[in-house]
Amino acid sequence: MTIVAIWCRHKDDHVIGVGPHIPWHVSSDFKRFKRITQGACVVAGQTTYETFPNRTLPNRRICVLSFDSNYEVSDPENHFVVTDIKDVKNINDTVYISGGASVYRAFMLSSLLMPDIVIDCCYQGDLNPNLKGDKVDISSCVEVLEQKYRQISNDYLEDNIVTRVLVKRGDFVDQNVIKHIINAIENKEDK
Repeated sequence: MTIVAIWCRHKDDHVIGVGPHIPWHVSSDFKRFKRITQGACVVAGQTTYETFPNRTLPNRRICVLSFDSNYEVSDPENHFVVTDIKDVKNINDTVYISGGASVYRAFMLSSLLMPDIVIDCCYQGDLNPNLKGDKVDISSCVEVLEQKYRQISNDYLEDNIVTRVLVKRGDFVDQNVIKHIINAIENKEDK
């Protein structure tokens, strides 16, 4: 199993949200996420899951991390609830961690579940000033990224977002997963 974290953060302050909202709207970012995660298993916290349109992502299995074992998912055939984050290790597939901030922290700060790969997207523009709510940042995750990971890809700039792929230092990483990610980033055609 390969664990991949995929996030888009703001360049200066590592903000990923304002309240429950992404503080920018860049359609190419959503398309890149779709290309990368198509056909895979996406892990999301309950709050993030509830922000997905119709609480789903087509053509993906979704693992919802929740404290509520009775939490009802929108598609029981393709979505499932995990109440103990350690059980993610039992998923026999590449998993893509898609947030929110507490989920990123749980994985990035864990010696047992630290992602093998991080797809680090960095938004270079301004935050939407009309959104209300607390800023949500992943600064602690970026600190771990800078200390324990090394960049293996080019910087890809598209629509004011720099995307790079990093791997955990000293670990073997499934090359097929890396090839898939790089191909999905470089191939900008919708699938």
